[in-house]
Amino acid sequence: MNSEELSSIVVKGMEEKKAENIVLMDLRNVKGSVSDFFVICSGNSNTHIQSIAESIEVETKKTSKEAPWKKEGFNNREWVLIDYVSVVAHVFDKEKRNHYALEDLWGDAEITEIVNNS
Repeated sequence: MNSEELSSIVVKGMEEKKAENIVLMDLRNVKGSVSDFFVICSGNSNTHIQSIAESIEVETKKTSKEAPWKKEGFNNREWVLIDYVSVVAHVFDKEKRNHYALEDLWGDAEITEIVNNS
């Protein structure tokens, strides 16, 4: 499975749990990038963040049979990172997302805002 398809599956997992402000960052043309795509979203509580992260894992496992290479942040649930190597999902609480500002940090990336149709 290519990284574009995987990033779409991650977005779907986020949408399933009504994640907010979903952004797809294409890093393939960014020198020194660590991944092909970052998919970033926000949740509005620790419980919401956890359910979004779990939905991402369920959706990717079900659709692509992919398991994460690494996962972090499930204990404090302020910034959960799920690393599929070519695609990295970031699920933030709003305060941490503003603080770390990944969209600004990786400003050379092609950024697509995902419009939630629900």
